[in-house]
Amino acid sequence: MNNAPNKKDIIVVTPVYEDKESSSILFKELARVFKRKVFIVAVDDGSVHQPVEILNIKNAEINGLVIKLKRNVGHQRAIAIGLNYVLNNFKNISKVIVMDSDGEDDPESIKSLLSLLESDEIDMVVAERKSRIETLSFKTFYSVYKWLFFILSGQRISFGNFMALKPTALKRMVAMQELWIHTAACALASKLRMKTCSLDRGPRYAGKSKMNFVGLALHGFKGLMVFAEDVLVRVGIACAVVAAFSILGVFIAITLKIIGFATPGWFSVAFGILLLVFIQTGTLTLTILMLTGLFKGGHIANIDYEKFIDKIQNDQPRKKN
Repeated sequence: MNNAPNKKDIIVVTPVYEDKESSSILFKELARVFKRKVFIVAVDDGSVHQPVEILNIKNAEINGLVIKLKRNVGHQRAIAIGLNYVLNNFKNISKVIVMDSDGEDDPESIKSLLSLLESDEIDMVVAERKSRIETLSFKTFYSVYKWLFFILSGQRISFGNFMALKPTALKRMVAMQELWIHTAACALASKLRMKTCSLDRGPRYAGKSKMNFVGLALHGFKGLMVFAEDVLVRVGIACAVVAAFSILGVFIAITLKIIGFATPGWFSVAFGILLLVFIQTGTLTLTILMLTGLFKGGHIANIDYEKFIDKIQNDQPRKKN
């Protein structure tokens, strides 16, 4: 399957789900900022009510194509499919931009990402938000999430999907199974030479976000899944420490009982609780160690992105395999 142009200065991959109005504005903004230097790869994530069409791109007087998916696969998988398509269908790739289609990732900001990407010491540039147009509850939740992410994984995450990639970075990201789970966490796990760029988050072009609190929480947990081994080891260590303290507590309770400082009934209650804590944490520690071994012994699955694609809309006919 190869129906894309051979060379473009900037390729923009953007997932779209039931948001034709916002994406149409994005296409026009990209055309205004970059003229004909940009090529859009819009991934329609199984939209039913507001599907994005190739006509929306043409009306913006810009080049591009629309990848229609057979079903809704989620924001992160849609990005993975788009990046896989670009790598397999474009030759002589220069720079790839990943961004949302709702306007919160400002097309003007792409220039800042690309200017940092010019360095030979940088493989990818990610957008770190210095200001957010969000509610206080969201900001609080996000701060707690970043703190928990660091505690459990040892990694600091302060960016999302908005990023600029060189061809070397694109090849490595596409080769990683983690890309299908969480784009930002995959970027951290890739060990690529990364540079952050502080940018303001813009307002939505139109409509309301489809993401609710449950979806945000699930998205956060998926980020931790990328570092499952690190999380399991840290949780296992914490459980082992609790088990050690419970054993110490048992010895203290026995000592107090022997020297006569324990009140009637206190020793049996304390001993029972501490023993129960030891058994539970000990069992959990062993389980975690076994799971860690399974993760380390696992293999990377080869996901065929083409199986998710229903059709490609552009000016050229699609070649069937």
